[in-house]
Amino acid sequence: MRVNHISRTRKGAAFGLSLAALAAGATAGAGPAVAQPKAAPAPAADCSAAYRIEQKLSTGTTWRMCWRYEAKSGLVLEKVTYQPPGEPKPIRVLTSAKLAQIHVPYDDGKNEYNDVTDYNFGSGLVNLAPAECPGGTIKTVKVPESFDPAHPNVKGLCTTTRSRGHAYRMQADTGNKVYQAQGKDLLVYTVNKVGWYEYMTEWRFSDDGTVNMNVGATGSLSPFDYDAGDGRGWPIGKGAKAYATSHSHNVFWRLDFGLDASSANKIEQYDSVVSPPASGQQGPTAKTKRTPVTKELAGDAKNMRWWRVVSNIGKNKDGHPRSYELVPGATTKYSGRPFTKHDVYFTEYNKCEMYANNNPLACGAGHPKSVDKWVNGQTLKHPVTWVNVGFHHIARDEDQQPMPVHWQGFSIVPRDVTAMNPLTPPALAGQNGRPNNGS
Repeated sequence: MRVNHISRTRKGAAFGLSLAALAAGATAGAGPAVAQPKAAPAPAADCSAAYRIEQKLSTGTTWRMCWRYEAKSGLVLEKVTYQPPGEPKPIRVLTSAKLAQIHVPYDDGKNEYNDVTDYNFGSGLVNLAPAECPGGTIKTVKVPESFDPAHPNVKGLCTTTRSRGHAYRMQADTGNKVYQAQGKDLLVYTVNKVGWYEYMTEWRFSDDGTVNMNVGATGSLSPFDYDAGDGRGWPIGKGAKAYATSHSHNVFWRLDFGLDASSANKIEQYDSVVSPPASGQQGPTAKTKRTPVTKELAGDAKNMRWWRVVSNIGKNKDGHPRSYELVPGATTKYSGRPFTKHDVYFTEYNKCEMYANNNPLACGAGHPKSVDKWVNGQTLKHPVTWVNVGFHHIARDEDQQPMPVHWQGFSIVPRDVTAMNPLTPPALAGQNGRPNNGS
């Protein structure tokens, strides 16, 4: 009975705040790399103007993409292209990208939620005030299966730009010349309410080609989950009486890369090993091994291990295959469920496999419901990347009231997408390869 009561409370709370928000009616206030001729250039986003995002940043880079919105995952970005200064055509990076699950198990074992698939994460989209999207535009979203069917249109998608600090800095070899630039990002985000939590889903597209994907949890601690004891909760308020129950937020993203407008990307794993100094050497040595990932994989992050997704047709001006490297953020791996035991999964594309667990789509009799069971040794021809980042939330007094945002996420970083730093100043454009130091 308690579990059912909590379930209704989570959904009811989202409905209540969604109504309140809707009633408020908030309104919107150089080093180019040229692709080889055989690489199919990605077209500009070919969706209608209402569903197109295009931003040329002050440093010269242009990001283009289409967006749509669904009841479960919320914001879905599609046909994402990157065009740095001097690049004649957009370069396709992602065919699609979205949240694939927010799994929330409580430490006392009494409650476990799948916020995306069980609670229609996307349906809890809230209105944003102009102050929440400084210098940007708030787009109106028609929310499928809205918690407030009478008002399905929500001003809830912010697109704006942000400074991120130094993009680079370099002291010239002679004289006092300093080369430096301040980086710029395109920020695309929504806020979705599920129960007492509000999730800020943020996509940052940097002028150097990096994409940062983060989910920030804020809002309020659930008032119905103050029944834990020491070891499974933390005392909140006066004395040591009410223990807020500890819990995890295991967030999954689903990425379909499609580099250079081709779905036939390759996956590679890199592992580096440090060895003690050999006779006559001054220090330890390190060697890096490349392992092609040709079949489906459930991968675990280790020291000096990383993965990249490689274009099978596109090369930069130096003749190197374009790729994107996965850069995981801080994570706390949750071992309680099979699908949360790995940091990354590479699976062969299946249009029915859209959510990391509790996949609600009718995939046929006996088809597994979670990503760990989709890894079955199939050859990768059209790989899909699933990234799992966990956060173990042990509450503190500072989490009230309201709760400060706690972030979790990861990045994808261009590796050989361009032949040089895409923001290289003209004076250094000729310094490709080994620097000329006069020797």
